[in-house]
Amino acid sequence: MARGSTPVQEPVLQALDVHKSYGRHRVLRGADLTVAPGRLVAVVGENGAGKSTLLKILAGTLPVDSGEVTLSGTLGHCPQDPVLNASLTVEQHLRYFAAARRLPDLGRGRELVELLGYERYLASVAGELSGGTRQKLNLTLALLHDPDVLLLDEPYQGFDWETYLRFWDLVDDLRARGKAVVIITHLVFEQNRFDLLADLTDGRLTPRAASREEQHVGN
Repeated sequence: MARGSTPVQEPVLQALDVHKSYGRHRVLRGADLTVAPGRLVAVVGENGAGKSTLLKILAGTLPVDSGEVTLSGTLGHCPQDPVLNASLTVEQHLRYFAAARRLPDLGRGRELVELLGYERYLASVAGELSGGTRQKLNLTLALLHDPDVLLLDEPYQGFDWETYLRFWDLVDDLRARGKAVVIITHLVFEQNRFDLLADLTDGRLTPRAASREEQHVGN
């Protein structure tokens, strides 16, 4: 390697030539995505473009018709609709998810709750929470085990301005620690925050010019 050159990082998440159809409706037609550690990526598409299908495939909850998805490390998945038990408190959610992940304590969970600013709801049941607070809990549970890759589907829906800013502080911390974050969204307000923006159109991903360091996305 030449002196002063930047080492090439191996991707932590990669999708190659991914195809997915529902009956005769072809949703993904050879989508490619490569994400390196410490990178923030936005996949942008209109409603019906296949964003949710792509997210489920990246998360490993939906099989591909053809193509390949590889993941190096651990995964956190935050769907758009929180998967919570309405009768359990915030604290109980943290304890159950920590037990499922075999975490030694709730240190990371309490840190995230404080960072996102909803400590006063620890004893509240999920069914009584506002949509924004439910989304905070949803995000906390996805990050509880400190995953290497975080997949987010419209993550800041329902957030007030203060929470929106706290969210980006959290994302900056994740990136600084080498975590990869992929946001699936229909609209990007602050493009300069991202290392890569890719438009999902006609079942393929096409990169836009990025203001940060560029990554590879095929089409």
